[in-house]
Amino acid sequence: MNLYLVGLRGSGKSTVGRRVAGRLGLAFVDADAEVEREAGRTVAELFAAEGEAGFRARERRVMLALAARSGLVVATGGGAVLDAGVRAALAASGVVVWLDAAPEVRASRIAGDGGRPPLTEHGGGPAEERAVALAREPLYRSCAAVRLGTDDRTPEEVAGDVERVWRDLAGDDVR
Repeated sequence: MNLYLVGLRGSGKSTVGRRVAGRLGLAFVDADAEVEREAGRTVAELFAAEGEAGFRARERRVMLALAARSGLVVATGGGAVLDAGVRAALAASGVVVWLDAAPEVRASRIAGDGGRPPLTEHGGGPAEERAVALAREPLYRSCAAVRLGTDDRTPEEVAGDVERVWRDLAGDDVR
């Protein structure tokens, strides 16, 4: 069984995921980093070279491979939930927790991180960021067991909540 963290970029998936993995004694995997490792290029480079469709195909392969494993805490890419097969694989192979943060909080967390690709092939200004958030919200909701806000909370506080959710929902499947 795995623990998956889903949510928009800047919601705290990687930061919280590393802490939760350490607390639970599980391996941590950042799905975007795994895509980069396999491709030999950054996510931003993949978006530029292959477009969003090419990146999403790579992301799908990585996510399905991770779902076939167990004992992982996985920080998914923010758009991994766009694929119905990925959503189903996550729900079937573990506990999915949706980390959510207000737009201004996410923006401050990712400010200056030039390694992140735009949200879409069109660039991703504030209006587009809102549109993406609205479009993805029902997808996060459809696969997540619980939604946790990360605004005004430390990564350790959020990690504690995620750990409690894991222990409550994973039950006998917890190592």
